[in-house]
Amino acid sequence: MSDLTKQEREQFLADVHVGVLTVADVDGRGPLAVPLGYLYEPGGEIRFATAKDCRKMTLVRAAGRVGFLVQKEQLPYRYVSVEGPVVGEHQTTPDEHLTMSIRYFGPQEGRSYFEMSKHALSGMVTVRVLPQRWRTYDSSDELP
Repeated sequence: MSDLTKQEREQFLADVHVGVLTVADVDGRGPLAVPLGYLYEPGGEIRFATAKDCRKMTLVRAAGRVGFLVQKEQLPYRYVSVEGPVVGEHQTTPDEHLTMSIRYFGPQEGRSYFEMSKHALSGMVTVRVLPQRWRTYDSSDELP
């Protein structure tokens, strides 16, 4: 088992994955863990969009910090897990929504998805998270 270098972990996080957001819950429940699309550039912040009044956002605002995980499910297995503070939120812009739609669906389907869903933008916020604590795993050196 080995850890990824700083450059490797940041590039892995920047690649297209479905992320898993975790945030502390209340009333003795375990943390909320939900899959979602996101944007990240090495050295920057993780950004994801969600409904501004959903349970997830209520918990994110209350906790002020989150965990975030991306993984590769084929050999060699890898993951990057980060924890950090929420450093801001703003109404999701059409450009952000289009960029994320194309990232996850490709150019043609992404534009179609954007057109179909842009009516919901008024109820969406983009959350910015600063990665502070990193955990990584790379099984490459364990393979024959």
